[in-house]
Amino acid sequence: MQKNLLLGAEAIAQGAIDGGISGVYAYPGTPSTEITEYIQVNPEALRRGIHRTWSVNEKTAYEAALGMSYAGKKSLVCMKHVGLNVAADPFMNSCVTGVNGGLVLAVADDPSMHSSQNEQDSRFYGKFGMVPVLEPSNQQEAYDMTYEGLELSEKLKLPVVLRITTRLAHSRSGVVSRPLKEENQLLLPANPKQFLLLPAFARRYYQNLLSKQEEIVRLSEQSPWNRLLPGTDSALGIICCGLTYNYLMENFRESHCPYSVLKITQYPLPASLVRNLEASCEEILVLEEGFPLVEEQLASFFGKGTPVWGRLNGKLPRAGELNPDHVARALGKSVHEGFPVPSLVAGRPPALCQGCGHQDLYFALNEAIESIGHGRVFSDIGCYTLGALQPYDSIDTCVDMGASVTMAKGAADAGIQPAFAVIGDSTFTHSGITGLLDCVIEKSNVNVIVLDNEAVAMTGGQDSSARGRIEDICAGVGVSEDHIRVVVPLKKNHAQMVSVIRQEMEYQGVSVIIARRPCLQKLAREKREKARQGE
Repeated sequence: MQKNLLLGAEAIAQGAIDGGISGVYAYPGTPSTEITEYIQVNPEALRRGIHRTWSVNEKTAYEAALGMSYAGKKSLVCMKHVGLNVAADPFMNSCVTGVNGGLVLAVADDPSMHSSQNEQDSRFYGKFGMVPVLEPSNQQEAYDMTYEGLELSEKLKLPVVLRITTRLAHSRSGVVSRPLKEENQLLLPANPKQFLLLPAFARRYYQNLLSKQEEIVRLSEQSPWNRLLPGTDSALGIICCGLTYNYLMENFRESHCPYSVLKITQYPLPASLVRNLEASCEEILVLEEGFPLVEEQLASFFGKGTPVWGRLNGKLPRAGELNPDHVARALGKSVHEGFPVPSLVAGRPPALCQGCGHQDLYFALNEAIESIGHGRVFSDIGCYTLGALQPYDSIDTCVDMGASVTMAKGAADAGIQPAFAVIGDSTFTHSGITGLLDCVIEKSNVNVIVLDNEAVAMTGGQDSSARGRIEDICAGVGVSEDHIRVVVPLKKNHAQMVSVIRQEMEYQGVSVIIARRPCLQKLAREKREKARQGE
């Protein structure tokens, strides 16, 4: 079969296409974005007419994928780890309803928080929902697990979680493809009430989920991806989860690993393989990227008190990504430290692009509120969050998608008036609209500033769902049209922006100021693309 050089994210996309999906649903989020982008331009996906349009948020993406599954077709839904928090409601309930067509949830975790608010471990969601979790150790497994995960989903009639991390998502390797499968035909569920979670049905379906646990564990025990590799030194046994198997092997490139190694890439934990490892060694070292999920479970497996080492007891760092050096230290091997970074090398923190309209808006906002004091500007997730840094120092909070509007409302309720919410256009349609409706209902003294650069700028400049709709949305939820203002954030408009912000500060109610100016990076990309096409 054909061999391609693919990112881990792209391998998942190709595996889904070859596995016969009829649609991919996603909201952009690093490090998962490239999965959908690959499908959007893939010739076979275009030929087949596979659905590949971005969703407004992760919840709507998951529910749409579930709707495609209801119709009997295979679907892929993609998001980053914090996006799964947004989609947790439909995900957890789909574990109870089960699926009809195969459904794979590809979720990309971000240990070390390269571009995220936290480094949560999505394997816990799979354990919580009691469904299989696949965790590839390389790009080929990412492809194969997606391809076969769709079949596993249809076999069990359950969603299947495919968990990757940043390092695998954004590194390349050769991937051998498999035969292209045909898409499923439309086929409604055999049980017409399968997706009706009325309590009487839900109780029965939950029992059905529980009854499948024995088979799910059996499949994990028999999985070719879970392997016990015997060693010659019984002093130590090593459990490697997903990508960490590579970190271990990096330490034995010139020799054979003397210890027995249990490579785990399919969950639930294969209990018999774990017990076989424990029987052959005196101590166990657990290597896992993310939280100590396996390490915490081992206490229930071992009766003779076999010592277990890992993230919980300091053998490995509790936070951040692992790497081969961490593993080497845990094995007692020497590590080459390299030269220290010279003191004259200064760190270069991220910054807004030169000429970005967000800069001009922040300078205007700072001047407008100078007389009433700071500590009242609530922001959100996006490149504009860099307004918290110098030379702007304009925003005071950034918690999660959409929290700018609702935190501003809560602060206004507490007496901080006026309160300001700064939110991007894509984030506004992702999860800001409902908070705005709360403000309208209670006539909160909140000034919402929508930084509209007509793009999901931080994750690659994808088209924003808000484009051309923000004024209508605001008016539709009840914001007075007299207090929906549009400004163009340019230096020459500084005085006008200050004036508009101060005018809306005087209004005792909800106002929306839309600062609209296209993202410079997206404009540059579009210009290059037009030049490439000879337009």
